[in-house]
Amino acid sequence: MEFTGQIELIWELTKVPLVVPVLKVLVVLCLAMSVMLFIERVYMGIVMVFVQLFRRKPEKMYKWEPMKDDVELGNLGYPMVLVQIPMYNEKEVYQLSIGAACGLSWPADRVIIQVLDDSTDPAIKTLVQVECQRWASKGINIKYEIRDNRNGYKAGALKEGMKHSYVKQCDYVAIFDADFQPEPDFLTHTIPFLVNNPQLGLVQARWKFVNSDECLMTRMQEMSLDYHFIVEQEVGSSTHAFFGFNGTAGVWRISAINEAGGWKDRTTVEDMDLAVRASLKGWKFVYVGDLKVKNELPSTFNAYRNQQHRWSCGPANLFKKMAMEIIRNKKVSLWKKFYVIYSFFFVRKIVAHIVTFVFYCVVLPATVLVPEVEVPKWGAVYIPSIITLLNAVGTPRSLHLVLFWIIFENVMSLHRTKATFIGLLEAGRVNEWVVTEKLGDGLKTKLGGKAPRKPRFRIGDRVHILELGVGAYLFFCGCYDLAFGKNRYFIFLFLQSIAFFIAGVGYVGTMVSTS
Repeated sequence: MEFTGQIELIWELTKVPLVVPVLKVLVVLCLAMSVMLFIERVYMGIVMVFVQLFRRKPEKMYKWEPMKDDVELGNLGYPMVLVQIPMYNEKEVYQLSIGAACGLSWPADRVIIQVLDDSTDPAIKTLVQVECQRWASKGINIKYEIRDNRNGYKAGALKEGMKHSYVKQCDYVAIFDADFQPEPDFLTHTIPFLVNNPQLGLVQARWKFVNSDECLMTRMQEMSLDYHFIVEQEVGSSTHAFFGFNGTAGVWRISAINEAGGWKDRTTVEDMDLAVRASLKGWKFVYVGDLKVKNELPSTFNAYRNQQHRWSCGPANLFKKMAMEIIRNKKVSLWKKFYVIYSFFFVRKIVAHIVTFVFYCVVLPATVLVPEVEVPKWGAVYIPSIITLLNAVGTPRSLHLVLFWIIFENVMSLHRTKATFIGLLEAGRVNEWVVTEKLGDGLKTKLGGKAPRKPRFRIGDRVHILELGVGAYLFFCGCYDLAFGKNRYFIFLFLQSIAFFIAGVGYVGTMVSTS
C-alpha cells in the first residue's frame, strides 16, 4: 500500500507540470500528421476518380503497338531481352519461377533466361542447376550463374548478373523474384511500351496473390498491397510518370539502369533506390495495372515481420541518403521534386507508419489516463474513418474485414515505426536482409492436406516482447477508461490489446513445421 501511495504521489506531482504539456504537444503533432495523411489519401482518391472517368489507360497515354513478325528480318525484328531470376535457397518455388520464365512467348533466340543463384545450401544449388540444365536441353537459352559470396544480397546478385558478356547484346531486362510466375504474354505486353517510347525506362506490372485466402493475415496483406498497386502506383504513373519499382514483375531499359548508376546495395530497397536515381536522370515509368503476375504472400508471422522491417527501414534510410540529391537535381521539375520528397517519401514512407503507432497506440490511450488532454473528435474518429475507407476501397471483397485490418495494421505499425527510426538513424539493423520465406506448391500439401502438422515452437521465434508490452499498456488504459473514464475508448483499447497479445505470442498467420 505504501509503495502504491508513493506512485500515486509521484504521478500527481509530475502530471500537470510535465506529462500534460508533453502529451498536448504530441497530440498536436499527431493531429498535424493525420491531416497530412488525410490530404494525401484524398488527393490520390481524386486522381483515381479522374483516371477511371477519362480511362487514362497506359496504352492511351503512350504509344503501344504489338510486336509484328518481319518477313525480311525474321526474329531479328524482336529486341533482345534478358530475364533475371535472383534466388536464395528457394527450394519450394524455384521450379515455378524458372518454368514460367522459360514459358514466356518470345522468340527463343531473342531471350536469355539468367538464374542468379545465391543459395548457401549445396543440395538446393544442385536442384536449381539441374532444373536449368533440363530447360537448356529443351532448347531454352538459360544461364545458371553463382557467386562465391552474397555481397550486396539481391542488388549484388543483379549487379553481377549484368556484368556477363552476353548481357551486352540485350536491350531490356525483365526481373522476377523466385516466387513470381509471369503469364506467357508478359513480354509481348510490356516490351512494346519500351520499343515505341524512348523516354520510358521502366514498365511495372501488378502483383496477383495466389495464396491471399490462406489465412486472415494474408487477407490483411492483400488489402494493403491492393491499395498500393491500384491507387499509389496508378497515381504516380498517371501524374508524374514516377513510382517505386517493386523489385520484380517489371521490365527495365538496360540503358536507363546504366545511366542511373546501376544497382546499389546501400539500403535494403535497391529497387526503390534505382527507380529514384533513374527518375532524377529524366526517365519516365509506366504502371500497367491490367497486367498481373502471380506471386506468393508471406503466410508466417516471422516472414511477414522480416519483410515489413525491410520495406519500412529501407525507404526511410534511402530518404535520408537522397533528400539533398533530389533537391539539388536540375533535370526534373520542382513539382516532381515536391511529389517525390513530400508525398512519396515523407508522408507515405515515414509519417504513415509513425502516426499510426504513436497516435493510435500511445497518445490516444494516454489521454484516458490524463483527462486534462483532449483529442478532438475529428482527429480521433472522422479522419481515421475516412482514411480507412479510402484504403479499403482497393479490395471490395474484404470490406467486411475492415475492423480486423485496422487492428492488424496498428499492430504492424509498431514494427514499421521501429524500422523507420532504425533507417533514419542508421542504427544496428539498418542493412539487415532476411529473405522472405516462401512455401510455393508446399501450400497445397502442407496446409491443405489432411495430415496434421506439428507447428514449430521456439520461444525466440514466437514470443515478441514489444508487442506484449504494448498490449499490456493498452489493456491497462482500457481498464482505467472503463472504471473512471468518460471517453469510452475502452472497446477499441481492449480489442487492440487483444490483437497485440495474439501477435506477441506468435499466433498470427500459419504455423509451418521445419520437418
